[in-house]
Amino acid sequence: MKTGIVTGSVWATRKADCLHRQTFLTVDMDDGKIVASDQVGAGVGDRVLVVFGKTAARYCMEAPVDAVIVAILDANKGE
Repeated sequence: MKTGIVTGSVWATRKADCLHRQTFLTVDMDDGKIVASDQVGAGVGDRVLVVFGKTAARYCMEAPVDAVIVAILDANKGE
């Protein structure tokens, strides 16, 4: 798991059937920018928790995704 900040969204006029109900957001992370499937209704400026790999695939069932937003963070402990 890693944290990041949502910076925008990705739109596709055509996509595979298994991706039709997926919303994709761009997330800035310490090691670069990624595109992740949003499962919690995050928006631009939200600090989010992102999971990767097999854990991410479990959230999206049949969809071939490898990064999923699973939480919107209110604050890090100590902030």
